[in-house]
Amino acid sequence: MHISNVRHVGVVFIVSVLLLVAGYCGVQIHRLSQEQKSIKRDFSIINNVSNGLLSVNRWRDLVVRSVDRQIEHFQLTPAESDSLEKEIEVLLNALIDKADSIMSRPQKSLGGKIRKLAFNAFVKPSNLHKEAPAFAHKIMAEVMRPRSKKRLASVAKNKLEELGSETYDSTRDTRQARFDSLYRKYDVKSFDAFNKWAGGRLPEINREMYTYVVVMLGALVLLLLLWYLLRKRRPLHTMLYVLSIVMAFIFLLTGLTSVMIEIDARIDRLDFQLIGETISFKDQVIFFQSKSIVDVVLLLVRNGKFDTILVGVLILCFSIFFPIAKLVCTGVYLIGKKGWTKKPVVSYFAFHSGKWSMADVMVVAIFMAYIGFNGILNDQMTDLNFRSSSFSSIATNRTALQPGYIIFVAFVLFGLVLSQILQKIAPMERDQRPQ
Repeated sequence: MHISNVRHVGVVFIVSVLLLVAGYCGVQIHRLSQEQKSIKRDFSIINNVSNGLLSVNRWRDLVVRSVDRQIEHFQLTPAESDSLEKEIEVLLNALIDKADSIMSRPQKSLGGKIRKLAFNAFVKPSNLHKEAPAFAHKIMAEVMRPRSKKRLASVAKNKLEELGSETYDSTRDTRQARFDSLYRKYDVKSFDAFNKWAGGRLPEINREMYTYVVVMLGALVLLLLLWYLLRKRRPLHTMLYVLSIVMAFIFLLTGLTSVMIEIDARIDRLDFQLIGETISFKDQVIFFQSKSIVDVVLLLVRNGKFDTILVGVLILCFSIFFPIAKLVCTGVYLIGKKGWTKKPVVSYFAFHSGKWSMADVMVVAIFMAYIGFNGILNDQMTDLNFRSSSFSSIATNRTALQPGYIIFVAFVLFGLVLSQILQKIAPMERDQRPQ
């Protein structure tokens, strides 16, 4: 086999391996990005501030639970016991006076006169008043017995549950049905179980994604290094450039479909005292959005308004269609027949569409949007931070650029490099191409 053919085969093999690695990483980044987006979206629904800190149902449950615990561990202090015993004594004396008043009334019937005679003969109100303190003490002793306290607590709890069942949000059934659907989706049984699962899975996804990003960028760097090593091997340039276009496609598609920016504002923790109990709200999501460029375009187009549709179409054309058309036409220009180079469309997209392609502008726009959102949310969330002896609040801004942005930036930079390479190899390839 001729040595030049060996070189061609070797280069094709090496670049093909790099393409396979980059393609596999791109697929995994997209998959993990969508999984992370789905989990975080569902997490923001379940932990939304409207379902927690601002939820009637949640407050009802907290109040009922706090009061229930107070009932369960209810104890009177000596001072409270003495005060209650005196109140009982007052009530007993009032009952004695009331009974004496009733029995002292004139009686018309024979039975009434007999009862009045018996009462006056055997009952002395003054003696009963003297015994009132002893009766009050016995009543208090009976009330404070464990069995009696348990019965009283049961009555109080039943009444508390009855009052709690009458207090609810009108949307509770709809919300609960939605929560149950999400619990089934992740094979968990409760709110706490879902949060625990998500808290373990999301860091794993993040680590995996950035591992694939590093490997993918490594494949790109190795391809650029190969270009440098073969910069004087002109017969290999066309083939290497076409394979580089495939690499650019992989980066472009991964960047377009993977999440680029994530806006997440939440109250990490809110603690305060309620009826002697420490109440905590955790991970109260105030706002969450996670979007890729494709998501943004679809959102704008589906909005239905003329201005948003126009913006969506412009982004679609200049940030998606133009970069793809440029890559395709560049490949056609290099490997097609010489007649193809004279096609206005091919020539335009291959060499002159750069000023219309706004992929680089999209990179800057997303970065500026990140800085803007990050700054605004930082200022606003700082105002929600409080700390005192009975109340504390920790609010955080978790807005962040995502792996899709890194991959898209890499595509833009790689595209600039390919444009410079094309300017150098295109004249030579055009002259050597058959008619």
